[in-house]
Amino acid sequence: MVKMINDYKNQITAISGGLLILALVFYFIELSGWQNRSLLIATIVAGTPIAIKAFQALRMKAFSIELLVTIAVIGALFIGEFVESAVVTFLFMFGDYLEARTLNKTRSSLKELVDMAPQEATVIREGEHVTIPIEDVNVGDHVVIRSGGKIPVDGSILHGHGTLNEAAVTGESVPRTKKRNDQVFGGTLVDHGYVEMVAEKVGDDTTFAKIIELVEEAQESKSKTEKFLDRFANIYTPAVVVLSILVYAWTQNLHTAITFLVVACPGALVIGAPVSNVAGIGNGAKNGVLVKGGEVMDNFSKVDTLVFDKTGTLTKGKPEVTDIQTFGGKNSDELLRLVAQAEIISEHHLGQTIVKEAQERKITLDGEPIDSKVIKGNGIRATVDGHVLVIGNRKLMATSNIAIPADVASYAIDREKAGNTAVFAAVDSHIAGIFSIADQIREDAKEALDDMRQHGIKKIIMLTGDNKHTAELVASQLGIDEVHAELLPEDKVAIVKQLKADGHVVAMAGDGINDAPSIATADIGIAMGEGGTDVAMETADVVLMADKLKQYAHAFKLSKATIRNMKQNTVFAIGIAFVLLAGVLAGTVHLASGMFIHEASVLIVILNAMRLMPSIKKPKVKRRTNCKQPKCKTITS
Repeated sequence: MVKMINDYKNQITAISGGLLILALVFYFIELSGWQNRSLLIATIVAGTPIAIKAFQALRMKAFSIELLVTIAVIGALFIGEFVESAVVTFLFMFGDYLEARTLNKTRSSLKELVDMAPQEATVIREGEHVTIPIEDVNVGDHVVIRSGGKIPVDGSILHGHGTLNEAAVTGESVPRTKKRNDQVFGGTLVDHGYVEMVAEKVGDDTTFAKIIELVEEAQESKSKTEKFLDRFANIYTPAVVVLSILVYAWTQNLHTAITFLVVACPGALVIGAPVSNVAGIGNGAKNGVLVKGGEVMDNFSKVDTLVFDKTGTLTKGKPEVTDIQTFGGKNSDELLRLVAQAEIISEHHLGQTIVKEAQERKITLDGEPIDSKVIKGNGIRATVDGHVLVIGNRKLMATSNIAIPADVASYAIDREKAGNTAVFAAVDSHIAGIFSIADQIREDAKEALDDMRQHGIKKIIMLTGDNKHTAELVASQLGIDEVHAELLPEDKVAIVKQLKADGHVVAMAGDGINDAPSIATADIGIAMGEGGTDVAMETADVVLMADKLKQYAHAFKLSKATIRNMKQNTVFAIGIAFVLLAGVLAGTVHLASGMFIHEASVLIVILNAMRLMPSIKKPKVKRRTNCKQPKCKTITS
């Protein structure tokens, strides 16, 4: 019964409205008996769903808005106010219909994400191209995507290349060229090209699936304001019933008491905060910013201190070897081979940069080193071809009792002042060379930081494990207030804790892997990692999917706009309630007009929240026709 009523709620509203129009016709032709019958039927038709919801709430020991309306309608029928009862029930149902429609629009970003999810994939099975449902794709499958097709799962390209639109994941609509060995993500679109990839993450493990899950959870989570309003409504609603009884005792007017009951419904107050929260999180999702819930949004809006890691956050995170200086007779290629062989086991970006340099020079790397040990935050020790290698920073050289000659130290400082990171390489306890590695500052870094200062950030701090010369150079170019260099992960955590102890509300941005401890320690953790690494999504409160600092600025401004919008809705709702209640007691607001103003106030707070929703034009995409050849005719939509 309840399900049937919910399924036909729109039709019930329409029938109720039609009966009201019919009653108006009967009024003009002076058929009062038929007029009252139409009004009574309209009240029963529209009032039944309201009464059922009120009864369900009572069974759950909750006092709902529907309960107030039901009591008021019964009272109106009791005193023979059929016009009032019919109009109130119709307006309530019509308002519910409009609220549902506008709320669906605020959740449109999530619906669009779900709609973007691919449903099928073309895989190679026994040498044949077979189209299968997305849930049947297995890790290790070779998947084929042609122009206009969607990447169905996460993985890396084996053959071919293409121009991909990754807006579904990163929020960035500018296409990117992908080639062999590049990572691609499910839900993204191949604008042009032909790609054969290997599936590495499928089903719920894909980045796109995790984005949808995070947005769903975030939109359902509540801010502190929402939690307070929920508690307030549970007290407020029964209090209104008691107050309406007191109004009747004071005025001896049942009509006034019933009107008081209806206009005191806290509809706009209860819905104002959640709809702002949903709209704000939806805005972030469309722009590649995942905010994990209303409470995160609330806390983020209060941040006054930003803390950044340097590499991969303020810089592009794509360092390159700019120079290899050898000492002691070894040539650069031989030293590069030994060091790259040792660094194969390292997950640190500097170590992987050295490995990449060796591969680009087509230097053969045979197997993994022996007796290898990663010294967190400092470097690595390993044995390669019978040689003991120590590779890392000055601290590692000192703790390993390896002396740095004066000319080597001077050369390293010169390289660092030029913006490079100097990696010392010692072979058999003697410095054999220095690898100079440089990274570029992000193009949008200066503008994004300036933007955040204009919106209330008082202090910007950089923490890095890199040398102080390079760190100071980056800090000076970006106008950063404070810089701490040559830090271990635990040092970063200690600084973040101290900032919080000093009364700052701290947001920490890092790559989500090496900086996970400090990200977790901050009031707000921001993970910058294209495609959203598992650690980034789990540790951080906010995930920036496109590796763009302008997304950070957008997220911060969005948090402030969302909380401001929430406060506007709350103040407006309280103000309208006071005005209506005063009007009832003064005799200027009646039952039908009060209900109309009440529903109008609910719609106003929803429409105000919808201002947070972005207006983004969908890019034109090419869709392939249903053919199985690598070259397919395409149409533009």
